[in-house]
Amino acid sequence: MARTNDDPLDAGHAAGLVVDAEGTVLSCTPAAESLLNRTARDLRGLRIRDLLADPESWETVMAQRRDGPVWEGRAQLVPGGGGDVLFRVLPLDEGRGARDAHQFLVFAAPLALVAQWRQGHAFMRELFLQERVGLAVLDKELRLVRTNTPLLPYTGVPADLYGARLGDFLRESDARAIDARLREVLTTGVPLVSIDVEAHTQVDPGTGRILALSAFRLQGTNGEVAGVTALFLDVTEERLSQRRLDLLHRATTVLSANLAAEETTRDLAGVLVPGLADVAVVDVAEAVFTCEDPAPEHDLGDSLRRVAVAGVSPGLLDAGVEVDPVASPYGMSAWLRARGLLLGRIQVGRGEGRPPFVPEDLALLDEIASRAALVVDNARRYNRERHAAISLQRSLLPSPTTDTVAVHSASVYLPTDTANGVSGDWFDVIPLSSARVALVVGDVVGHGLQATATMARLRTAVRTLSDLDLEPDELLTHLDDLVAQFVSEAGEATRTPGAETAYGSFGATCLYVTYDPVTRRCLAASAGHPPPALVAPDGRVVYLDISPGPPLGVGGLPFEPVETEVADGSVLALYTDGLIERRHADLDVGMASLANALSSAVASGRPLEEAGPAVVGELVPGPLSDDVTLLLARTRAVPARDTVAWTFAPEPSVVAEARERVLDQLSRWGLDDLAFTTELVASELVTNAIRYAGGPLELRLIRAASLICEVSDRSSTQPRMRRAQASEEGGRGLFLIAQLTDRWGSRYTRHGKTIWTEQSLPPSG
Repeated sequence: MARTNDDPLDAGHAAGLVVDAEGTVLSCTPAAESLLNRTARDLRGLRIRDLLADPESWETVMAQRRDGPVWEGRAQLVPGGGGDVLFRVLPLDEGRGARDAHQFLVFAAPLALVAQWRQGHAFMRELFLQERVGLAVLDKELRLVRTNTPLLPYTGVPADLYGARLGDFLRESDARAIDARLREVLTTGVPLVSIDVEAHTQVDPGTGRILALSAFRLQGTNGEVAGVTALFLDVTEERLSQRRLDLLHRATTVLSANLAAEETTRDLAGVLVPGLADVAVVDVAEAVFTCEDPAPEHDLGDSLRRVAVAGVSPGLLDAGVEVDPVASPYGMSAWLRARGLLLGRIQVGRGEGRPPFVPEDLALLDEIASRAALVVDNARRYNRERHAAISLQRSLLPSPTTDTVAVHSASVYLPTDTANGVSGDWFDVIPLSSARVALVVGDVVGHGLQATATMARLRTAVRTLSDLDLEPDELLTHLDDLVAQFVSEAGEATRTPGAETAYGSFGATCLYVTYDPVTRRCLAASAGHPPPALVAPDGRVVYLDISPGPPLGVGGLPFEPVETEVADGSVLALYTDGLIERRHADLDVGMASLANALSSAVASGRPLEEAGPAVVGELVPGPLSDDVTLLLARTRAVPARDTVAWTFAPEPSVVAEARERVLDQLSRWGLDDLAFTTELVASELVTNAIRYAGGPLELRLIRAASLICEVSDRSSTQPRMRRAQASEEGGRGLFLIAQLTDRWGSRYTRHGKTIWTEQSLPPSG
């Protein structure tokens, strides 16, 4: 097939005129008619100078004539008759020169068209000469037809590529991927713009390059597909730099996810593989997990714990293999150093199928190690402070289990595991007089050491107030006043004039319940706290119908007590809201779930020490957003045979009768060893009641963990122990009682007061 020429001044494209030596038109081509906007008949006989826009410029046009058979020039034709054109003159007389010829062939084309063609021709020539971008023209069978010199200037690419396929010198998978892209362009005609592909030669497959591939389809003038042109731009360094930045970003993201050193480093190892290496190992200083200070940063002898391994080791990093902390072809490591401490080490390795590490990789690993070290140290410091706070809080809480005459209790306390740290939940089991017990659960607003400190103050206050044997509603009233004082004192110390006092630092809720094993009655009051649940021996669960007062520190409303009779062997469940509150769930749903969990766990007969964790595990399966506290107390009753009471008139003659009844009852109980002391104590208490109180009085004996002697009267005057002078006949009764008994005290009742004493029982048998 003859090679075509698309030059606008070529005979196949340009407007042609045959002229004589005088410049007269003899004949023309159809293209000339179109260009000059005249018919052949009109053109024949005209002089070319008459076609010029300015016939006087003829001499100027002819002045462009050059020596030689062919010459070119530029002319301005009449408007609408060709405009600005370039022309080419060829002599037609065989054997004659340009000046001796009698006829000439003149080709003309618009100046803009010629200029555009010449610019395109120059562009293509320079494109194939440049060395920055690889350029290839492939036919429809994807055989290379033409390339510039540096198409793929890598080891293993042949010098002569004409007729070759990419698969002849590239790795099979790479050639197949590139061919698929080019074939898609051939089929659809949609250009391909800057798609990353890999290129590894068959001779040197280890050191591949990343190329940005662009391609467009080639078509002939008749629309037939001729092939495809592909451009290859080496972007290896740019892509590797971007990949390193992306890897650093992903590493930073996982490092900022939480404050757990082990979990964080495990996630980091998952980022390093396969992003940087085929295997990654992270070791952390043992001191990080023991809340101690790690060794100085240059002391490499500190004990390390392996916490994370990612990737399948290709034999590069075994558990006992040490990698020098400098870049090596297939392994490198970096130390975790922060704030002058050595916190661990990161080791990475690559298999032989990947290129070796370069200094940029080590710099990246050092940067990641630096950031990881700060995170690990922050986690260490946070865990140390959290451990201290939890230890402080646990030291302020009672034993998880208690065993008294009134109840056997077991508790579960789970501190929150969010970044806020511990909060102010607390519980307590407080022995009261006359074998009674107080059960307390509270929740301080907020988290952290401030909440823990407030909790400690409130727990101490509750224990102090409970020693006064106050009713639950009275105790909460005093506690409410105390919290209001806390708020006021804090406000005076920190607020500016005119500002309101912050409640959140000291606000709290509290539930206070007392249980009497003799009467089997419990009395409860609440300061903004959820009601206790009562699990009957048959497994039925009810919530005590308490009308909760306002949270502590708010004031202004009373606390209403509720009294309930409790069957022997029932379980009282006191808890904090962390056990029943769920995000996007109604509080009633949480309380119903708690009732079901209590019924199944407690009614099954399992020990409370097992039932409590089972309930909490069922209701709180995931991470905590608030502290969770659950106090379970199985009630006990003092048998009727172990208690006796007598009512006496306020007459001196009943003192002797009281002594006789006491002696008789102690004899029945086999407590003759305590007869003398108890007789004296009862005599003194009854005598004081008759002398100072007036009205009927009651004497009661209770045999429980100790022998309890009580005298109740209708007076609200508390007794006061004093040291009598030598000349005084009386005033020694309470002093004598204090010396003869283990404990004594008094408490207000709804009808007066009760004075009580306790004596240890003698060893049995």
